[in-house]
Amino acid sequence: MIEVRGITKKYAIDSQILKAVDNVSFSAKKGEMISIIGHSGSGKTTLLSLIGGLTRPDSGQVLIDDRDIWTMDDDSLSEFRNRKISFIYQFSSLIPTLTAIENIMLPTAFGNYSEDIEGYAKELLDVVGLKDKMGAYPSHLSGGQQRRIAIARAFINRPEIVLADEPTGDLDEETETEVLSLFSRINRENSTTFIIVTHNKEIASRAGKQLRMSNGIMSDILEP
Repeated sequence: MIEVRGITKKYAIDSQILKAVDNVSFSAKKGEMISIIGHSGSGKTTLLSLIGGLTRPDSGQVLIDDRDIWTMDDDSLSEFRNRKISFIYQFSSLIPTLTAIENIMLPTAFGNYSEDIEGYAKELLDVVGLKDKMGAYPSHLSGGQQRRIAIARAFINRPEIVLADEPTGDLDEETETEVLSLFSRINRENSTTFIIVTHNKEIASRAGKQLRMSNGIMSDILEP
């Protein structure tokens, strides 16, 4: 489903060239759950951004369902992302003027969805344990609650691919367990492909395949 072929991304810092991602290749099958581990600055987040069509590589290809996403024009790529891919970032990034349920439904404003979006949003709120916060604004939610809303938002378009960057970073242990159970359930029931960047080795061990990044290089593949 996802094939990454020799992608490289370089940044100029002062007089030096930094290779944030250096000739990385790997593949992910439909329904596979992959974790990417490594220290801060190792290139994990940049790699997610390249796979998700947010940052253009300097060289290499990203193929999703045999289609090179970086040959698409901007409008086609935006529509493709909206339909196929969801992102869970390190920070919740909720819109402060929207309620919890409106934040969850926001991605569907950029496409044509025929199903009962509000009904599914309420279901997702229930799954993350915040059904009673449907009308609450972000300023009235704790950091952990905001993170759970952001996680629910990632699933509203029923994506085929979820790219998660430290998705449980500010959650307590109990909520982290619940969220990871949600990931496992959606992965199992919908054959959703997950690529999860994390420092947490326990989270990484839940994946079927572990990749390691170091200085922009994918150094090895670990099978749990």
